[in-house]
Amino acid sequence: MTFEGLRVAVTGAGRDTGRLLAREFAARGAHVCLSARNEAAAAATADLINGEGPGSAEAYRCDLADPASVRRFAADLTARTGHLDLLVNNAAAYADGPDLEDVPDDAIVSMIAGAATGTTLLVKHLLPLLRASSRPDIVNLVSGCGETGHRRSTAHPAFYAAKHAQAGLADILSYRLRPEGIRVISLYPPDFVQDGPRTAGALLTARSVADCVLFAVGQPRDCFIREFRFEQEQASLSPATPD
Repeated sequence: MTFEGLRVAVTGAGRDTGRLLAREFAARGAHVCLSARNEAAAAATADLINGEGPGSAEAYRCDLADPASVRRFAADLTARTGHLDLLVNNAAAYADGPDLEDVPDDAIVSMIAGAATGTTLLVKHLLPLLRASSRPDIVNLVSGCGETGHRRSTAHPAFYAAKHAQAGLADILSYRLRPEGIRVISLYPPDFVQDGPRTAGALLTARSVADCVLFAVGQPRDCFIREFRFEQEQASLSPATPD
């Protein structure tokens, strides 16, 4: 599978899953525009990619919870290129805790503003670049927390709220942009780990999530994979055993 010459934007690419996705696209020949709230972290990913080849990367700062930062990132991309082939909406602030009071107000605002408002604004401002591509895709790393009835995550309720908003955006964008040839691909993974055994009874890994993204984006244009839904690992499905 090759993505040589594709122009790809990945949010939250300063670490973990975003960095992994950026490296995988670059390893297949893509030019990747990386963004993160911490520009130094994005620059570190870009340096890593540019040292590995064969693709290339450039780093930007983008705080999805800040509309001005989103608009600036989109304007910088527009000034640098006439089209964008793929937007990967990966970035999302996260917090743990079952009780609403576990997290301060500003963290709740940041979580919902970033995943809901920030993602919406970013897609809005990058749509002209996507429409200029001959093979435009939008990928959303939503989370199982955006699925109706999903209650197994330890995430804070505000993260659930943020991801339900993102899921609603993905759903309507898929319906409305499909006639233009823009594929909107969404993933709903349960809580997963960055590294671990890739066995049936283990937690889902970031590598498996990335493999799903690469597979879907690499399909011919007549193949539209709208969503990836995942089973929980077996351990979380087993009833608790009393002591």
